[in-house]
Amino acid sequence: MSAGAGVPASKDPVLAVLSRRFGGLPGRHAGRSLSWWTARRISLLAATLLWIVGALQKLPCRSTIAGVYPDTYKYLCYSDIPLLYTARGLADGNIPYFDHGNYQTLEYPVLIGYLLEFQRRITVLFGAPVGPGLDTQQALDASNLFATVNLVVLGVLFLITVWAHTRTIPADLAQGRSWDAMMIAISPMVLLAGFINWDFLAVALTALGFMFWGRRRPGLAAVMFGLGTAAKLYPVLFLGPLILLCLRRQKMREFGRLMIGFAVAWLVPNLPVMIFAPDQWLVFWTFNSDRTGDLGSIWYVFSLAGHPVPHLNVINTVILVLLCAGIGWLIFAARRPPRFGQLGYLVIAAFLITNKVYSPQYVLWLLPLLVLARPRWREWVIFTVGELGYFLAIWAHLDGTLTPGNGGPDKLYWLAVIFRIACEVWVGLVIIRDILVPDRYDPLRSAGAQGTVFYGTVADDPAGGVLRGAPDAPWVRRLHQWLASTG
Repeated sequence: MSAGAGVPASKDPVLAVLSRRFGGLPGRHAGRSLSWWTARRISLLAATLLWIVGALQKLPCRSTIAGVYPDTYKYLCYSDIPLLYTARGLADGNIPYFDHGNYQTLEYPVLIGYLLEFQRRITVLFGAPVGPGLDTQQALDASNLFATVNLVVLGVLFLITVWAHTRTIPADLAQGRSWDAMMIAISPMVLLAGFINWDFLAVALTALGFMFWGRRRPGLAAVMFGLGTAAKLYPVLFLGPLILLCLRRQKMREFGRLMIGFAVAWLVPNLPVMIFAPDQWLVFWTFNSDRTGDLGSIWYVFSLAGHPVPHLNVINTVILVLLCAGIGWLIFAARRPPRFGQLGYLVIAAFLITNKVYSPQYVLWLLPLLVLARPRWREWVIFTVGELGYFLAIWAHLDGTLTPGNGGPDKLYWLAVIFRIACEVWVGLVIIRDILVPDRYDPLRSAGAQGTVFYGTVADDPAGGVLRGAPDAPWVRRLHQWLASTG
């Protein structure tokens, strides 16, 4: 192997250009002095520093005097976490779903509720006052302490996400790919959006699911995806690509085991709430079904433009089904089986683009999938620019600073939504090109990419787990023959 062949700059055109400005690629002896500083440790250190900077960036939004509240939109540091501590009964000492009061039921899947109860108990353990008789200053102090506990817990979940990504591809196939985790570790979107809500619980579980799948542990992957769905709905969508990949590569027995593990892992946290608080369990589902086109969605832009879309639930569901059907056809029609990470990005991007809302923290769902699907800094930059533009625009929109002087609509916000969607679509189209011509474009499967297991003349998915090296079903080969004869 030539010098530098195992580092990102030797494989990524953007890094290759940048490295020439900082001394070029490492030489033969570079690894000896940095042997302890592996890609994993450097990525985790970078992630830790990023999270600390993010915590400092949130300080201007912390209110310490009741009744004096900073402009969280202006300082780009809004968070649901301290607000929902008092608004969902946690400050009163109530357990999510099971206790009731003069407040709205928590509108998140049950694993988020369990996480909040766990953190509430830690907050009380550290001395936070609790109970329905708190005055406004006591409630504010307790919510600030709760936010601090969340800052630590979410930071640990972020580190788990980065760590899992460095281990998704087995070590004998990685050859420098562990550095891809740096795209997550230094993302400005994590710094800005990581503390808005509790999405990192589902993101970390999803990252662990991909890691276990890539390391041929489908049972543990099933548990992680099941628990992830109990925290946020989106991990359930990975089952679609997985069943089609397993069908193509004759691994349906493994998928059956995955489904059993997934169902059990999802049911275990859900069942107590379903039995003892069924109405509260339904709140998440009814809340999302009843909402109209909301912030960040293309449907919201139509509404702002004076053209609300009727029957939105039906329309956005039909469009999502059609997009997923197209992804399904791609799985079977592609000459080489697509990688699981590629399909993960495509299906979640399709879901978010058609969804009725796009909260700023949803970028955390897509970021690790982008790195799995297209680990190139060019796509990372394009994706980040689109998401960052939207992040700035949403707070300016809510703050009213984008509204023109004549009181007309803030069309800059409309453009920010459209631009973000365009960047997500562009990355998706590049991934589709990679799937169709993997030997030329796919960073993980093209000529010179890592991998000791080959599918024909193309390196197989290094994170494919039980699918790696499995042959296509005979009917898939006949389909390709028919497509070739009609093409």
